[in-house]
Amino acid sequence: MIYAALGVPEVDVSKWRLRIDGLVQRPVEFTYQQLQQMEQTRYSRPFSCVTKWSIREVEWEGVQIRRLAKEAVPDDESRWVMFHCADGYKTPVPSSDTLSEDAIVALKINGLPLTREQGFPARPFIPNLYGWKSAKWLIRVEFMREYRDGYWEMYGYHERGNIWEEERFKGGTGTHSRRKSIGTIW
Repeated sequence: MIYAALGVPEVDVSKWRLRIDGLVQRPVEFTYQQLQQMEQTRYSRPFSCVTKWSIREVEWEGVQIRRLAKEAVPDDESRWVMFHCADGYKTPVPSSDTLSEDAIVALKINGLPLTREQGFPARPFIPNLYGWKSAKWLIRVEFMREYRDGYWEMYGYHERGNIWEEERFKGGTGTHSRRKSIGTIW
């Protein structure tokens, strides 16, 4: 099952742009073609859902987010990044995770371009974070000083969502009484 919290949007790749802005010195935009022409990072990492299932050996390919952010020059006071999507979905991620070596704007899964249902044309992927942070149909990366809730965070999901720390829900780790099932985000 493919999950879309707010529906699957139509994205015209000829008009699509990825904007990096917010607390940066120089807002920038990239076309899909520009992203495809940049140096690609490829690795095999599992995709882990907050509901405790994973897909192992997924091959991810895309551009390092820190490489893209370098052109925008994020302010030293930026502590959070909000990923904004074409369907209105958004999710916050700490800047430290967003700018890690393995954090990418994924363009391909298992050697093939993302399908529309998987988030074509682009989605972030940060291996140490749960799948709801891998927001589909990415259109904007906003650097921020302060934390703001995104779609699932306003329902009690954890601010960061680190897999290894089992950061599923606000106020603790592991299972939590405010849990709301989100289904499959893949």
